[in-house]
Amino acid sequence: MRTDWQGVYLDGRTAARQPATIRLMREGIEITPSGGGTRLWPYREIRQTQGFYAGEEVRLERGGDLPETLLVPDIAFLESLHEVARHVGSHFHDPGRRGARLRWTIVAGVGVIAATAAIYFWGIPALTALAVPRVPVAWEESVGRSAIAYLAPPERRCGDLAVGRAMDETVRRLVAPGPRPPYTFRVHVVNRPLVNALAVPGGHVVVFRGLLQRTSTPEEMAGVMAHELQHVLRRHATRAVIQGVSTGLLLMALTGDVTGPLAYGLQTARTLGDLRYSRRAEEEADTEGMQMVLAARVDPAGMITFFEQMQKEEGAAPEALTYLSTHPPAADRIGRLKAMAAAWKGAPEPLLPGEQWTDLAKRC
Repeated sequence: MRTDWQGVYLDGRTAARQPATIRLMREGIEITPSGGGTRLWPYREIRQTQGFYAGEEVRLERGGDLPETLLVPDIAFLESLHEVARHVGSHFHDPGRRGARLRWTIVAGVGVIAATAAIYFWGIPALTALAVPRVPVAWEESVGRSAIAYLAPPERRCGDLAVGRAMDETVRRLVAPGPRPPYTFRVHVVNRPLVNALAVPGGHVVVFRGLLQRTSTPEEMAGVMAHELQHVLRRHATRAVIQGVSTGLLLMALTGDVTGPLAYGLQTARTLGDLRYSRRAEEEADTEGMQMVLAARVDPAGMITFFEQMQKEEGAAPEALTYLSTHPPAADRIGRLKAMAAAWKGAPEPLLPGEQWTDLAKRC
């Protein structure tokens, strides 16, 4: 056990650094500076201010505002101190416990990561499931307005009145047979070549020019519209936004804050633009969308034909055909739609009689 060490002593009155011999004793440290005069520092009067990390010299102080100071360059000095005076306990840093401290730090870090992952994968979805059925329509409308400002800015919307009337009539026809919805539906046709359509919380549907021009009949457009309307009515879009944007938005949903969501407009728009619904949500939008089409006496072949065409292009689609990445039309889903259409006993009625749909779809 080593008890004698070399260091530097400062008396607290001058800046002079004096080489000193240091002896570790049971009740304190004996310091003998080169200039003479031995001093005894009781352990209870000493505080350690440096030497907690590898490569850092040990610094001990005693006294008030201008303390006496002892500097020891060898960190092993502390190990010897703990051997000589075991009763000092945690009063001084023990380098021998650094390995354990590192291990506990790693364990704590892993724990934090695991807890964060658990909150992300289970906690937030659970809270979202709790919040979505309870959020007021006014809150969803606030979220929708903030997203539409980025997804469909006025300067990018198709201003053709005939196209607007066709979209409005399609929605009116689809909604009319059922119970009055809690939302005022609005369709925004955006003059961009993307083949895509988006459901936005609060009653908004965004249709990009590329998708409109891919439809051959108004009935095909009605099938797409019914699918997106169901994403709104079933609050699939609302749930995805709350879960995907931020915990701040989740708290606003739980408290019903209708002004705060405006600050999340860009994040909400990006989330909706990249959104891929769960298989369950897509199947629900398919089934309920087809029910909506049938109740409105719209020819169900339009919805089926459009999704079949999308399925044919799946795997070899250009980047602009983003509808395939966000709404992949699996074969079993199309089969389910066909079965529903085949079981229907009603007779379809023309959706937009007299309209030349191909010409109308190109007017944007």
